[in-house]
Amino acid sequence: MENYLNKIICGDCIEWLGQIEQPFADLVFADPPFNIGYKYDKYYDKRKKENYIAWTKQWMTLCRDVLKPHGSFYIAIGDDYAANVKVIADEIGLTMRNWIIWHYTFGQQTKSKFARAHTHIFYFVKDSKNFTFNDHAVRVPSDRQLLYNDRRANPLGKIPDDVWNTDSRVCGTFNERVQWHPCQMPENLLKRIIAASSNEADCVMDPFSGSATTAAAALQMGRNYVGIEVSENYAEQSRQRLAQLSQDISRNGDIVKDQTQRLLADTRISPKKLLKDKKLLRIFVNQLSVRAGNRQFAGEEVAGVLREIGERDTKMSTPQLDFKQ
Repeated sequence: MENYLNKIICGDCIEWLGQIEQPFADLVFADPPFNIGYKYDKYYDKRKKENYIAWTKQWMTLCRDVLKPHGSFYIAIGDDYAANVKVIADEIGLTMRNWIIWHYTFGQQTKSKFARAHTHIFYFVKDSKNFTFNDHAVRVPSDRQLLYNDRRANPLGKIPDDVWNTDSRVCGTFNERVQWHPCQMPENLLKRIIAASSNEADCVMDPFSGSATTAAAALQMGRNYVGIEVSENYAEQSRQRLAQLSQDISRNGDIVKDQTQRLLADTRISPKKLLKDKKLLRIFVNQLSVRAGNRQFAGEEVAGVLREIGERDTKMSTPQLDFKQ
């Protein structure tokens, strides 16, 4: 299996996974085609309903088979087939831990029904009594800490709810967006899943790798990855993305900056607000320590990172106007 670690494999996930004899993945994240008529590079996302459901059961079963006994399995899916995914999971012996709703802005506007602004994310485990869940790595400050100054507040913060609304869909104008793939998950959302349900040096597998965001998040968090992608073009572009990311990490890797950026995204507190409020900054620094396994962060070091992020965000949000004719 070592020959496939940290690689994007070009091929059909059912064919490739069907050849694997031993479980190798500690975590699987799958964001399959939703069967809504979308045209990808090498795949037209429109099958008869019964064929799509049968295909879904096939790849879900194979993903279950390559999970290690303690493994976790997350699936992102739209409204039309969410119930089918849950039924299939029951049939193949997976245990559901959460039915997460990812609520995002920039929802799909409609003319004759309410606008769709969410995706379902199922969190399953292979063994209901033996699984990885690093609650400390995803905790966020609670309202009791941030707003109410309540002495009953847990100083470790709280585990996020099962409605996630901190990450928008990655739209075409976002700096995070790759321009060669039509659909892309937010890195921060994948980082939450990876932080909670895997450990450093674990293997994260994505059977529908697409833009390689799962692999990119895993790489940044010290995990191994395996991505499977049916399109030769997407696979090659993914390899280039990950090669560039590896170079950036070797040059600029910084655990304080990485942890700070992730917590900023999860709390939606601006660097400017944190730098103005010493109490708020103290709570933020303490939460960073909790997430990093009680590693102590210096307040001034975090403040320096916040200033850097704030200055960068200000530059990025300021339009550069050219009035020359």
